[in-house]
This record gives sequence, C-alpha cells and structure tokens, in this order.
Amino acid sequence: MTDVISGLHAVTIHVRDIQRARAFYQDVLGLNEINFQEKVQRAVFAIPGTSTILTMHVQSPGEEGRDPGTVSGIIFQHPDPEAACREIRRRGGTVTSEPKHVDSPFGDFVRAVFADPDGNEFILSNRTD
Repeated sequence: MTDVISGLHAVTIHVRDIQRARAFYQDVLGLNEINFQEKVQRAVFAIPGTSTILTMHVQSPGEEGRDPGTVSGIIFQHPDPEAACREIRRRGGTVTSEPKHVDSPFGDFVRAVFADPDGNEFILSNRTD
C-alpha cells in the first residue's frame, strides 16, 4: 500500500490583517518569525519543538480554503495550559475556553482554547500522546 501522508510540513491559516497577525503570533504567543514577504502578505513562524511551520497570509479573492476566523482544531502543546492562558491574557490575547480537566479513555489532560485577532481558534493542551 502506498502512503498517502508522510509527515506534516506546515499549518496555514488565512488572516485579514497580516501586520496585526504578526504582532499577535510574535508578541502574544512568542513564536519566532522566520520569514515575512510583504509583497504577498505572508508570514512564516517556527513552532517550538517541531520542524512544522505555521504560515499565514491574507486570503486572495476566490482563493480556496477556510475564510479568516474559521480555523479550529489545531492543537498546540504546553505542560501547564493554565499558566499559558494566564500569559496569553497578560500579553493581550483572548482565551475563548477556559482551561479544564478532561478525563478521557485516552488519559487525563488539561485543555483550553485561545483565538488570534481574526478569531481563528487553537487548542492548548498538556496531552502528550
């Protein structure tokens, strides 16, 4: 059988205002911007602990994909989601779902949700498996 997926290179989201998005991902989340292309309104950030990158750009008219503010289900990891959410708030970010303990068949972990300035939501979890 031929593999369909061999890895994860990047996660890409659409944003309305690239400068506002860049400020959020740098100043609130503390991600390292590794590339910015002003002409095409595209920014690339390193995701700590992985070779996967987070890219974002202003969606072109007629471009396929999710509209800005409609992304959800991407999970970032942190050993203490409560502390991370406090820091997100302190830096001016928005937590849309408070950290809560989840007791599931897959194990116990804490999960919270935060949003970028466009409303794209990201899960923050201390789950490791």
